[in-house]
Amino acid sequence: MKNNILSGLTVGIIALPLSMALAIATGVPPQLGLYTAIIAGIFAAIFGSSKINISGPTAAFVVILIPIVQEFGITGLLLCGLLSGIILIFVGILKFGTLIELIPYPVTVGFTSGIAVVIATFQIKDFFGLTIENFNGHYIDKIYLIFTSFNTFKSSELIVGLFTLFLLILWQKTKSKIPAALVSLSFITLIVAFFNFYFPQLNISTIASTFHYNINGLQGSGIPPLPLQFSIPWSFLKPQEISLDLLYKLLPHSIAIAILGALESLLCAVISDGMTGNKTDPNKELIGQGITNIIVPFFGGIPATAAIARTVVNIKSGGTSKISSIIHGLFILLAITFFSSYLSYLPMASLSALLLIVAWNMSEVKHFVNILKVAPKHDVYVLLTCFILTVLFDMQIAVAIGIGLASILFIKRTIDLYSIELVNTKLTFHPDIPDNISIYDINGPMFFGAAQNALKTLLNAKEETNIVILNMQNVTMIDMTAMVALKSIINNFQNKNKILILSGLNNRIERKLEKANFDLNKKGLASVTKLEDAILYAKSV
Repeated sequence: MKNNILSGLTVGIIALPLSMALAIATGVPPQLGLYTAIIAGIFAAIFGSSKINISGPTAAFVVILIPIVQEFGITGLLLCGLLSGIILIFVGILKFGTLIELIPYPVTVGFTSGIAVVIATFQIKDFFGLTIENFNGHYIDKIYLIFTSFNTFKSSELIVGLFTLFLLILWQKTKSKIPAALVSLSFITLIVAFFNFYFPQLNISTIASTFHYNINGLQGSGIPPLPLQFSIPWSFLKPQEISLDLLYKLLPHSIAIAILGALESLLCAVISDGMTGNKTDPNKELIGQGITNIIVPFFGGIPATAAIARTVVNIKSGGTSKISSIIHGLFILLAITFFSSYLSYLPMASLSALLLIVAWNMSEVKHFVNILKVAPKHDVYVLLTCFILTVLFDMQIAVAIGIGLASILFIKRTIDLYSIELVNTKLTFHPDIPDNISIYDINGPMFFGAAQNALKTLLNAKEETNIVILNMQNVTMIDMTAMVALKSIINNFQNKNKILILSGLNNRIERKLEKANFDLNKKGLASVTKLEDAILYAKSV
């Protein structure tokens, strides 16, 4: 119990500034990130399968949430979170959780690295203190805005950002159990508060100077000192604004959130299970994450998922049960209830520095470079495609095209494994094969990618051949396209009074052919168990 309380407090200390930073990076007020961490930390632990996962806002979501906020505002973001939760529940109920294993490794590395680059790029604005009135648009647009605004950079903001970055890296090297974020941000916040008080002309940006609120008549700056309230979140989500047209427009975004949420949650579960020896039910975990994301918007929170970095910290801090996640959520709740005014003094440049560290940690640089060095070129193509599309467009397109490309390359590789070969002269146990008999070895799966190859080979058999033996002992499967091609060959042979003998069919393929109305005993067609028996049968015809 004690270890779980301490680990929960440790993770809470890390999650506190990180949740605010991620909310700001998404384009919403910092308190929404805190609300997310509280609700997700508690409810994901209650309803999910994992004993050790810590849920909340994550860096991976930033890239796909930014365009939602820009186009549909907070209303759209909350609705997307709600819809994604419903989708996750259905995915879990349908037991699709195991499909995570089907996503190729280069795809995951490609889009996570791309997300890291995008997050790091977007931190330049606050890290350098740039003045950009409307920081919207696609990646290229924002790059243009950043470069054209460099004449507005403030040296004081840059110094704060660099100093924070230096302290974060330095403290991590000490291997101290005290989180680097707590030490670094606390120290920098005190210094910035001193300089802003005694040297107001510096005007170093903080949460308080950047964000303002007006909630139920309560006005102020920074983080509102209000406990969580269950309601249709503040004034963000007005029933009259919700329509079928809006839901239809939000559905693709919701699906993307659900896919990424499922991916990150299950990857987190795999990692935590490997570290602890636990066994997480992937489908129950998805249902738990779905329920959580349905609840979160009603407290003003943004979409959440299991956070890999916070989960690893939880494990290393001694966390062994769901209590640690619940404690982490309660700690953040107490922090914003009693210390919101102090949290508002956090410098924006320091939060940007924290996100730069997060981006570097999720960049998968070592794995990215390793794939480039040792992986087959096809995997390299998939990696680079996912990476470039994630950076220049968005994650939905990157993952969809990445999986599509990986599937096409897999099919090509499978086709390359397939072969059909004339073996008349290679049979040592039957050296005297008559000229009218052709024997073909087929190896590998007979599916749509290989069917046409087989069809062409057999239809181009020598004219004197009137009996063809197909040795299918090494055929592992046959699909509908291949069966149609096989039926076409049979019909062609019947028209030319040729005989086709199938040898070595396994029981499963034989049942498939019978179910597809293949009469294996009809005139001109036969099925024989062994190749030697097939040759003897052909000679006797």
